[in-house]
Amino acid sequence: MHVRVTLLAAARSSPLLAERFDDDRPLDQAGWNEVRRAAHALVQLAAAELRYCSPTPRSRATGDALGLAPLAQLALRDWDMGRWRGLTLGEAMAREPRAVDAWLADPYSAPHGGEPLIAFIKRVGDWLDTRPADDGGRIVAVAEPAVVRATLVYALKAPPSTYWNIDVRPLSMATITGRAGRWNLRLDDQTVQA
Repeated sequence: MHVRVTLLAAARSSPLLAERFDDDRPLDQAGWNEVRRAAHALVQLAAAELRYCSPTPRSRATGDALGLAPLAQLALRDWDMGRWRGLTLGEAMAREPRAVDAWLADPYSAPHGGEPLIAFIKRVGDWLDTRPADDGGRIVAVAEPAVVRATLVYALKAPPSTYWNIDVRPLSMATITGRAGRWNLRLDDQTVQA
């Protein structure tokens, strides 16, 4: 028994350099435009038997705009950044440079008072491992880029530091197949139906 989980990064809610930790802002105009332009290429996601999303406004709006009507999953919430919530990385660095350095270097560190990286990866991994394994079943999850990165690190059993080396752009997709404890990354040609 195996399942196919396609992770779709939510459309943007701000320019890349203005991204904020735990950003609860809705889609901005650029994000809405991206969804409209990409909708035809993402239509195959509607074939998924189960459709989920992060509980953030932009993840829900992305899923709804694509006609997925996804069910929000608390386990897919963005990384809890504690007192850094709402800050950009640059703002956090300006306020607490040593704390940011420690956070970036140690996956068990949470100087912001929120979730350590290792706990974040485990949380989304636990969600992934509890997806129903219905042979050939398809799932789509619209999530924050951080959630997509953490899910990929977990699925590939990569070291936590790998998280920082995965670039997830708005509306990018990654598909993993398998079952609890045994996941594979699947790369498709754009012409192949997911």
